[in-house]
Amino acid sequence: MVDFADSPAEAEFRAEVQAFLDETKALRADGKDPGAFFGPKSVDQEKLNDYEAWREALAKKRWVAPHWPEEWGGAGLSSREQAVLNEEFSKAGVSNVGGFGTMMIGPTLIIHGTDEQKAEHLPKIMNGEVAWCQGWSEPGAGSDLASLQTRATRDGDEYVVNGQKIWTSGAHMADWMYMLARSDPDAPKHRGISFLMFPMTSPGVTVRPLTQMTGHSDFNEVFFEDVRVSVANRVGEEHRGWYVGATLMDFERSGIGSSIGTHKSLRELLARAKASPEGQTAMAQNSAVRLEFADRVVEAEVSLLFSYRIMTMQAEGLVPNYEASMAKMFGSEMNQRIARTGMKLFGLHSYLYDPKADERYNTQASYRYLRSAANTIEGGSSEIQRNIIATRGLGLPRG
Repeated sequence: MVDFADSPAEAEFRAEVQAFLDETKALRADGKDPGAFFGPKSVDQEKLNDYEAWREALAKKRWVAPHWPEEWGGAGLSSREQAVLNEEFSKAGVSNVGGFGTMMIGPTLIIHGTDEQKAEHLPKIMNGEVAWCQGWSEPGAGSDLASLQTRATRDGDEYVVNGQKIWTSGAHMADWMYMLARSDPDAPKHRGISFLMFPMTSPGVTVRPLTQMTGHSDFNEVFFEDVRVSVANRVGEEHRGWYVGATLMDFERSGIGSSIGTHKSLRELLARAKASPEGQTAMAQNSAVRLEFADRVVEAEVSLLFSYRIMTMQAEGLVPNYEASMAKMFGSEMNQRIARTGMKLFGLHSYLYDPKADERYNTQASYRYLRSAANTIEGGSSEIQRNIIATRGLGLPRG
């Protein structure tokens, strides 16, 4: 049963988060989010002081990595408390800091890392000294990641890595990468894979940004030519890195922040429509557009219900599986429908996107529409999510 109500302790914690956000409101006086997923390198220099102040404020509350154990600088929050924190942050339009470091590789090292690896990397992740990227997808291994072909050949106390990764978010700003590479080409594909970490400044690493339809370059392709990685930088057992990677992917949370963010985006979309003559006309004279917008609001509520279901399962010590795939698939496809509705709201002006233009022309609809194309690919394609739902959720046989 999904539990929507806060316990007394959770209500008290929610009040604490709300008070913190009120106290730090000056850091986002212009309405901008001071958080930065890829660390200081990804922050506009004019906003760097706000970012550093925001990180310091989070660090004092142990909320840089709130899900980490206290011994490593985290707050040791429960899944319910994390959901409360994410929900209130999303309502306020702010995000945490730390990116892949705090979300993914840090918790994985806490479980699978050696004492030396923890001592070297966890403090640097916590204080924002090092930003990380994830070497997962390859040109021939995206949704079927276990088909990866990047090789890690053992040479004494080192691996020699050759191959290519693609769609690597933030690689052009990251200091370190964690990756999966094939260390035993003769083993079954889910075996024979090792989990490695190395600096992006290592000789033989080449990063090439990829320009997206939006004109931005958030993703990259990364090439490895005889890159030497110390065996000491392998996480877990040799040839069993797939299972370490599976642990890392389990650190995706309920997604409640994204669901609340969708509600906020819809309110902002409606406000922009009301401020635009084209939007006013569409909402006043086109009943189909009004009904379509109402559908999007209903879908946002459904997405929130998915998140609460996952959060409740986590609070009960269960591991969401096909439930998370349902939430991911529904949410990513919903985002694309919202983007299409936004295009309809602004008529021909939806084709314009100029951040320097006045409010009438800066609808952001075209950017959101183009960016949403990736939603059903990144984080696991809709096709893969449907396979998981069919086999693990409905018990259907594999094709």
